[in-house]
Amino acid sequence: MSQDVDGSQPVEKPLETVDSVVIRFCGDSGDGMQLAGTQFTNVSAVFGNDVSTFPDFPAEIRAPAGSLFGVSGFQLCFSSNDVYTPGDAVDTLVAMNPAALKTNVGDLVRGGTLIVNEDAFDRSNLQKARYEIDPLKDENALAGYRVHKVPMTRLTRDAVEGLGLSNSDADRCKNLFALGLVYWLYDRDATPTEDWLKSKFAKNPAILEANLRALKAGYTFGLATEQFTVHYKVPAAKLAPGRYRKITGNEALAMGLATAAKLSGREVFFGGYPITPASDILHDLSKFKEFGVRTFQAEDEIAAITSVIGAAFGGALAVTASSGPGIALKGEGIGLGVMTELPMVIINVQRGGPSTGLPTKTEQSDLFLSYFGRNGDCPMPLLAAQSPGDCFDMAQEALRIAVEFMTPVFLLTDGYLANGAEPWRIPKIDELKPIHVKYQTENNGNGDGYLPYLRDENLVRPWAVPGTPGLEHRLGGLEKADRTGNVSYDNDNHQRMTNVRRQKVANIAKTIPLQEVDGPESGDLLVVSWGGTYGAVRTATQAARRKGQSVAHCHLRYINPFPSNLGEILQRYKKVMVPELNTGQLWLILRAQFLVDAIGFNKVKGKPFLVQELTDKMDEILAS
Repeated sequence: MSQDVDGSQPVEKPLETVDSVVIRFCGDSGDGMQLAGTQFTNVSAVFGNDVSTFPDFPAEIRAPAGSLFGVSGFQLCFSSNDVYTPGDAVDTLVAMNPAALKTNVGDLVRGGTLIVNEDAFDRSNLQKARYEIDPLKDENALAGYRVHKVPMTRLTRDAVEGLGLSNSDADRCKNLFALGLVYWLYDRDATPTEDWLKSKFAKNPAILEANLRALKAGYTFGLATEQFTVHYKVPAAKLAPGRYRKITGNEALAMGLATAAKLSGREVFFGGYPITPASDILHDLSKFKEFGVRTFQAEDEIAAITSVIGAAFGGALAVTASSGPGIALKGEGIGLGVMTELPMVIINVQRGGPSTGLPTKTEQSDLFLSYFGRNGDCPMPLLAAQSPGDCFDMAQEALRIAVEFMTPVFLLTDGYLANGAEPWRIPKIDELKPIHVKYQTENNGNGDGYLPYLRDENLVRPWAVPGTPGLEHRLGGLEKADRTGNVSYDNDNHQRMTNVRRQKVANIAKTIPLQEVDGPESGDLLVVSWGGTYGAVRTATQAARRKGQSVAHCHLRYINPFPSNLGEILQRYKKVMVPELNTGQLWLILRAQFLVDAIGFNKVKGKPFLVQELTDKMDEILAS
């Protein structure tokens, strides 16, 4: 409500209904933008909207305040319909300082809502952002937007006055002021955030009260000020029945691994070393000790992978996780896992660039590293999750394949999936696929002693836990003799064992689902995607079909081996397009394996695809 001109009675502000909104909070890396975005996501998920998020933050722990490269952002799309991406263009941008405005305003739609903390636009911050003229005072600079200049710093300090906080402590609450304002703007109930604050700051009453006051002050400002003449409502989405929660990819991986422990009745051992953006998997798993999970933070990446090899030898469900640089360090140990044929899962949360590259930006450039990146002919199964929630299922699928086929398995995600969030329907117990762990308990040598490399019809060797009477055996990195596992330098044996290891991985295709296609079964264009590009590609191909174009979408979750019907699918379309956040890695594999004249579409900017980029490329291909 607002006051009439004479101040005599409140006037209800109009509440308009919209289907979908994209919001971005941006400011210094210490301004709490990730917290504000996460809380808005939680509240929207509780309300029942479909949500997709994209946190974007600098690699520096604390970049210089006010600098362009120190800007942290959090974008989310919340909708009354199904959404698969955090959106292309931004409808509402909250900018906490000049640097945030300069680096983000280009993504705001014309006519979009721009909320700025005008208190931050002083001479020092303008110089750091390389503004020669204050854009808030330049009538042309922001003419295309609905600009709301809000003195957030001053209003936040006023709200917390009397609590004995210093100005710097008071200023840390201004993200809650901004959040409260946007809660009002989009008719959100702040109760979940209030409850979260009460839990987090239960032992610090002054900080708790300050944050609650700031949150309420922002909400009240939107209610009372004449700057905002209307606010908006996004109705709940029609999601499938069930119980939902907000989940990120890393959270889903941890929950999936803990679930695997319960499904199999075996302990999950996780050995890892911290690295962005995979570290949260270790952090989250360490909370699940009561579910049969044991975690170990090693002194380096090599120690992490070798601890996992030891755990697998000892009969545990063994897992590690890292990103590109750490996966490179683990390479020799992963090869040892392939030679010894021990079940383990290696999770690669991909990030941008070679070496340390772009630690906090997303990319899909580790496909070759995971597919080929070991010495010798060293085949491994390769899976890729398609969304944050899908990480839960694929963590269990990777472990299932590992133990059923006695092999290390790569599971790929990326920074976008790891930190992004979506509503996730919590599955029922009877919906979960069992994981059967079978240990060898009897001598299989018919009088010749235990044969650790005697194989079944799928070429899988037995798994004997050390200490089992009569099944004593040794494992190592030197080539194994068929059946006995003894060290062998025989030429024919090496040929045979190399072929067996390769064929064993190929046999996995018998146990994975056939590839599905979204759209026409044949037609003008098939778009083949993998990993975190799923949402953008699915949205783009659906948009193409609404325009009357003959476009289908084939998204791969199993990359080695491919589903057995993939080759036949590729032949049913006149043209094939492969969009990737790399320079063409799946594109090259598909061309080599299926001799398909696929067209690559590649982006390596540390950001996911925009839907518009994909639809423009599809239009170009179809017109050629």
